[in-house]
Amino acid sequence: MKKNQFHIVRAEKAGVFLCRISSSTGDTYTVTSARRLYYWSGALDVSMIAKEGVSNPTGCKFSVQLGDEDVSTLHNVVESHPVSEKALEIINAVPVWKQ
Repeated sequence: MKKNQFHIVRAEKAGVFLCRISSSTGDTYTVTSARRLYYWSGALDVSMIAKEGVSNPTGCKFSVQLGDEDVSTLHNVVESHPVSEKALEIINAVPVWKQ
């Protein structure tokens, strides 16, 4: 695993995140630079988001992104996928959802 590689991580009950994985023990991951992907439009599933991004960025609800120094713990991780450069560019272009 590349040190600064972003991943899409899906955790049971916690949801889907864009993040960097610092470490993992079983199904518990310690991550940094986390951004919750609450709702997306223009991708079938998380593996498609990791590979291609989303085709309808304005229809997505993504949270603010935490920084490299912000450490989060995700429990019950069920899948993770490395994010392509193309997908990362598209995800980063999605504005922070506010209401």
